[in-house]
Order: sequence, then structure tokens, then C-alpha cells
Amino acid sequence: MKKLTTLSLIALVMLGIFSSCCTEKETPEPPKALNVIYFIGDGTALPQVYAGMLATRQELVFPKFPYIGVVDTHSASNDITDSAAGGTALASDHKTNNAMIGVNPDTIPVKTLLEVFAEQGKETGIVVTSYVTHATPASFYAKVPHRKQYEDIAVQMAENPYLNLIIGGGMKHFNQRKDSLNLVEKMENELGWKVYDTLADIDVTCKKYAVMANDGHMPPAAERGDFLPRAVKTALNSLDDAENGFFLMVEGSQIDFACHGNDSAWMVNEVVDFSQAIQIALDYAEEHGNTLVVVTADHETGGLTMPDPKGKYTNVVFNYSTGSHTCLPVMVYAYGPGAEQFTGWMQNTAIKGKILNACGMENIGDGLPEVDSTKVKAVKVNLDSKPEN
Repeated sequence: MKKLTTLSLIALVMLGIFSSCCTEKETPEPPKALNVIYFIGDGTALPQVYAGMLATRQELVFPKFPYIGVVDTHSASNDITDSAAGGTALASDHKTNNAMIGVNPDTIPVKTLLEVFAEQGKETGIVVTSYVTHATPASFYAKVPHRKQYEDIAVQMAENPYLNLIIGGGMKHFNQRKDSLNLVEKMENELGWKVYDTLADIDVTCKKYAVMANDGHMPPAAERGDFLPRAVKTALNSLDDAENGFFLMVEGSQIDFACHGNDSAWMVNEVVDFSQAIQIALDYAEEHGNTLVVVTADHETGGLTMPDPKGKYTNVVFNYSTGSHTCLPVMVYAYGPGAEQFTGWMQNTAIKGKILNACGMENIGDGLPEVDSTKVKAVKVNLDSKPEN
């Protein structure tokens, strides 16, 4: 009888455990991002963002992000990075020397997010208000030891198999070249591009197009109007039907230009313009539910503070401590699948891996992209030179 009672108790316990296991709900896997929209505000740290909010008395888009972190920006060669090294770190997860683009300090090409996503079948695009050959956009598709190799960068852009669309300025590096090559004609006749000089009348169904709407950089925001928000909308219209998703990098290029000039009115206009472009992406992400939006910067420019010069805590002025870059950390803002990773303190090299993880992909690491490394010309780089834009 005692043996029977013991067996009964064991049976009841096992039945309870089984019932508990059956009633436990399986934790669903978090959704993965199909699309990624990656914003880089050149020269934009928290002071520039808050200056834009103070000057306009508007929140702008930045407080809408549910996840916010802090990013360390130093390069391999300097505590203060330039946009080439900063852009390369954000694109590839490699620290490199100032002035270098898409290569490590030994000038070995490194793989970028744009390349990884394109190899996985995603369509890709770049939208900027600088030259399309400038340091930040070039960091995603070019491999050169020095950022001022604009004509070499232009050739690499034209021959790039990964890019579906690119929008910005810098036409002169394609049709006013020292080697007399009309790269625009070659792009259209041999390389499968459609090339435009305006956002109007673009065939958004075309799978490979470039818009270079100015010979040099685009004009300042006060003159170019809503070019950047319209360009983002145009790019999203083009990429929206991508079967395997898309990757779009957008740079607010001229926040940096304004801060180099210590020009507060220009800086505020650029921050507002950048905010409006981000809002278009957020609206897209909210509507589709499968899109990760990440906003960060390559570095801070201008050493911007907002003191009361009389020390009375009543009157705020915008005060710049330099006409160059600083080593101030910058912010990262994220929304969408995987956005919860973008909190705390991180290196700029961590962002690539977090984005890939949000898409359910492993970080590819150091694998070389399909580029001809013999085209990476040897150029002497002065690492002690003043950081460029």
C-alpha cells in the first residue's frame, strides 16, 4: 500500500510538470528588419540637435526615437577623426587612419554594409547633399588611401556593381575630369546607368540611376529648398518594391559645413532639413513595420556650446570653440526591428554588426569585397594634417 501511494505521488508530480510545460507559451522570435535606412548627420552631435530645437522651438524628429545611445568616434590615427575615417568605421566596422576611405590602415579594402547587403540580394542607395564622391558616401562604395582622389572615387562609383541609385552633387568629377574622360557618357552607354541632373522626371522604376544635381556640392539648405527630403522620398519610391529589401544611406552633409564656418543660421537650417528627411523615413518605417531606421554621426564639428555669456542663466548664445572637428561623442537613435540594441556607450565600429544582427545576419567581418585591390592607388597620407570636412 505504501509503495502504491509513493507511485501515485510521483505520477501526480510528473503530471503537474507536464501540464505546466504544455501551458507555457513559447517566446516568439523578435521580428527581423527587411529594410535599413541609415542616416549620418555629418558633424552632428547632441549640441547641434539641441541647437536646432532651441532655435525653432520645435522638438524636431529626434525625441521620437525609442532607443538612444552614445558613440565614440576616434579614428585609428587620431583622437579626432575626419569624415573619411569616421565614415569608414560606420560603414565597415573598421577603424582606419584619417583621410583613408574603405581601407584599413594598411590600405587593405574592407567590406561595407552596402556591399554585404547587395551580396544578399538587397537593393542599395545613397542620398547626400555633398558631392556623391565626398568622404562619407564614398566610404560605402570606394576603396582609396586618400579622400581627395575624387576622380578615382568617381570611376569606382561608376563601375560599382552594388549600387542601384545615388543622389547628390559632384557632377564635375564625372564630366570635367583631368583625364578628359566623359564618365557620364560611359556610365550611360557602357555601364547601365541613367544619369540625371535634377530630381524631376526620374524613372523610379530604373534599377540603376544617378542624380548629380550640381557641379559641386549642393547649395545650402536655404537655397536648395526641400531637395534632401524629396530625394529620400524619391529613393524610397524606387526601392520600395525590392523583393529582398533594401539598404539606403542618407547623409545630412552640410551640418558639418556650417559648423566649420561657425555659421549658426546655416547650421540650424541644415539640422531642420535633416530632421525632415528622417521624418519621411520614420513615416515609411511606421507604415511598413519591417524597416530599421538608424541615425548617427561621424563626429562633432565646431565644439558647439550654448552658454549665457553673462552667467545669468537667462540668455543662451551659440558658441563655437573651433572651426574644425572635436572628439566629442555623438548620439545614435534607432527605431524598428532590432532598435533595442542601440543603447549605452559603443564604438562607431559596433553599428555595422548591430544593423546586420537586426536583419538576422551574422557580421561578415574581414572578408574582402569583390573589388580589384590593384586599383587602390598608393598615395602618401599626412596623418598630422588638419582634419578635413
